[in-house]
Amino acid sequence: MFGKVFGRGAERPAAADPHALPVSRRRKGGMYELRALGDVRVLALIEAADAEDWEAFKEAAAPFELGSDHQVLSQLVEMDGIQDWIGGPVEEDKQHRALALLISGMRHISWGWEARTASRAVDVTRDQWRVFHERLRIAEEQLLEVAELQPQWVTPWRGLLTSGRGMSLGAAINETRLDAALRRSPLDYEIHMGWVSQLQPRWGGEPGEALEFAREALARSPEGHRLGCVIAVAHIEEWIESGRGDCLDTPEIQAELRDAARHSILHPAYERRLGWQYDFNVFAMALSLASESVVCPRVFHELDGAYTSWPWSFMGQPEKAYARFRRHA
Repeated sequence: MFGKVFGRGAERPAAADPHALPVSRRRKGGMYELRALGDVRVLALIEAADAEDWEAFKEAAAPFELGSDHQVLSQLVEMDGIQDWIGGPVEEDKQHRALALLISGMRHISWGWEARTASRAVDVTRDQWRVFHERLRIAEEQLLEVAELQPQWVTPWRGLLTSGRGMSLGAAINETRLDAALRRSPLDYEIHMGWVSQLQPRWGGEPGEALEFAREALARSPEGHRLGCVIAVAHIEEWIESGRGDCLDTPEIQAELRDAARHSILHPAYERRLGWQYDFNVFAMALSLASESVVCPRVFHELDGAYTSWPWSFMGQPEKAYARFRRHA
């Protein structure tokens, strides 16, 4: 049905992925949470990290380029406990020191934000701020060393943008880091996404500045490129800043999101890379918040129930929100 409604792009049969991770359990309504980016190789990497087995970890990491693959790296740095053992490889494995430092540095950023929590700045305690900054300082030191050891890698620069924002290092330093990242990967979606956050008023940006940056990025992105997702991220950030649940529900925003989805994830040239479900989820949330009814059903249809915690974690009950919007799409 969707092939007839939306055109030939929906009719292409998907080739069987030999690395696809079977869906273990669907919830009521067919929804399920994506695990390990839906890939058995990523699951093996996570399991090696969980077992604190550095040799097995390096073997499992061989199919990936952690110097450029933000999504695989993000699966690791959210793991509680990895900070307790990764220091050993940092000191002992000189050949792979940059890799161990990258994981440690990125984990310290995530770990620092766990200490700070998502509370408003005025609600964060003095002790929480102290731990937050201690962990970010370690991250800064480690990621700057990674940038020296592996100057072609872009992932440490994403971390440095995040730590720079958290430590309030100022526009000059953060803009220099953005330039360094974009020299290495001019169309990097995660770098652009991080800068959209940086430009929010809560971090010192001006209203509308992030959306303008996202629109410029979309304008230079090729058809079918995931960088188009930055428009959805920018509108979700606008929704967070506004405090109004219906702020995206306008014909202009609906049209902009619709056009961006067609330019990126719904374009025939879009490649369903590892973790493509995150791209579709960010559009699913933005389109839902905008009450868009033309392409939003197609986005949920293509997801086939796959739920990713981000960006839905911006909502109070993320899984219920996904299920509700999916039901009404």
